[in-house]
Amino acid sequence: MKSLCYVTLGGSVVYQLIYIKKDFTGYYDQVLQPISQKINPEWAHKIGVSAIKYGFFPPQTYKDPEVLKTKLLNFDLSNPLGVAAGFDKHGDAVIGLRDLGFSIVEIGSVTPVPQSGNPKPRVFRLPEDKAVINRYGFNSEGHEEVYKKIQNIDKAVFDKGLLGINLGKNKLSDNAVEDYTLGIKKFSDVADYFVVNISSPNTPGLRSLQKKEDLQQLLTEINKVMESTKTEKKIPLLLKLSPDLTEEEMKDIVSVITKKQSKVDGLIISNTTIDRTGLVNQEFSAESGGLSGKPLTNKSTEMIKKIYKMTKGKIPIIGVGGIFTGQDAYEKILAGASAVQVYTAFIYHGPPVVTKIKTELAELLESNGYKSVNEAVGKGVK
Repeated sequence: MKSLCYVTLGGSVVYQLIYIKKDFTGYYDQVLQPISQKINPEWAHKIGVSAIKYGFFPPQTYKDPEVLKTKLLNFDLSNPLGVAAGFDKHGDAVIGLRDLGFSIVEIGSVTPVPQSGNPKPRVFRLPEDKAVINRYGFNSEGHEEVYKKIQNIDKAVFDKGLLGINLGKNKLSDNAVEDYTLGIKKFSDVADYFVVNISSPNTPGLRSLQKKEDLQQLLTEINKVMESTKTEKKIPLLLKLSPDLTEEEMKDIVSVITKKQSKVDGLIISNTTIDRTGLVNQEFSAESGGLSGKPLTNKSTEMIKKIYKMTKGKIPIIGVGGIFTGQDAYEKILAGASAVQVYTAFIYHGPPVVTKIKTELAELLESNGYKSVNEAVGKGVK
């Protein structure tokens, strides 16, 4: 009887492995995705990161076509798709995410010293809205621990992907400048680009750093540190913005980031929103925190378009917010984004969504006569 149990169990495992290899997308959609949606959202997130870290999911077999080639921050990428900060907060699954087909892997936000973040529960699914509300609050293992994990990443294995380090400030810190500059110093030998995250709604007072005077002071000091930090090559500095800014606030930010002493090399538009307009889900819609996913699609695309016009297309933009399809990505590129990142679509649809978005985007670019992503950037802005 015992032997029969072992044989049955072994046969079941072998069958699952064959199924995964033969039709991973079908297996994920029919088996893994329904299971993951029944698990506590934060636990599902942790399990997903671990599965990617240990290679449970097969690497992509899709070969990026020529039309998906893009140039971002002087880097040549085989495709414009990245995973946004917030998914791999602690740098656990960098190589695994690259293997799934992302050309940009952004980790963090990382704070100088470890902090646990906000009390649980702090993540909520809104499936009717294809959305997630989170109020993690920069839960981070801290600079030292994250650095240990990524310091020896073999760039050859990373295969021309970009590693972005998204920097945050500690909740109890009263010196934002020091928190961000400590991150610059710590990760300068491993980062392909840095992101200054001052737009999360889950750390008290953080968004006030987007105000003109505060932003000018912060970016001026960060630029001084970056200039004094010796690296083989100049590391681009990006700023991540809130989608809840008014047009006047956007203009103020543009006036700061276009000055030499407080300049940035790129923008990430956008972070999560505190707006709850039009949500169908009533169970969690009143929860505090940042809303991501489909409700943010048009809001972030319109903001990209506005900032692209304000900067006359001179500052590269990475578009984030509600990208579930190739069409969503294409619209952000037409609005002015040189690359795009996903988060919520990855939470809901897992690794298969990476190839899906790239395939659909390639078809749209080709059918509209574009030979590369860069040719389409900003073409929808009038």
